[in-house]
Amino acid sequence: MALGKQAKTLTDVQQRAVLAYLDTTMDAKRNRVMFLLSVDAGLRAKEIALLEWSMVTDSAGDLTDEIRLEDRSSKGRSGGVVFMSKRLQAALAVYAADQSLNGTVIKSQRRRGMSAQVVTNWFFQLYRSLGYEGCSSHSGRRTAITRWARSISAVGGSLRDVQSLASG
Repeated sequence: MALGKQAKTLTDVQQRAVLAYLDTTMDAKRNRVMFLLSVDAGLRAKEIALLEWSMVTDSAGDLTDEIRLEDRSSKGRSGGVVFMSKRLQAALAVYAADQSLNGTVIKSQRRRGMSAQVVTNWFFQLYRSLGYEGCSSHSGRRTAITRWARSISAVGGSLRDVQSLASG
């Protein structure tokens, strides 16, 4: 992809604005989780659409602090473990309180799973509503990876570690 075509990253101010906007939407809890799965966990639209409760819960059905992506839910064979931020964990816990915790995490208003294309369209409409030019469903992933790259050395990691995180 040419540099001019890459999805733009989101600043901290823009992320706060998106979260404030999402709190005013009809399915605010779900919408907040969708956005945070993108911007904090770096998930692709397909991974958000196919994320199942079993990937974020333990054998007792309690939420964990990690996302265990299966190969079938990710790009190619890039399944793996992604650790959740505190704000994603909190949003997921609030959302889970109203859910049955089986099947896909993200469901439509009709309680059906969403396709990757529907998730992509949802992000397009979100950013368009806020007037964010050049942002797409991939903006959250690029934002997360950029944040990881800037902060990884503070915890003794390397860019190779970021690459490993991003492949998941």
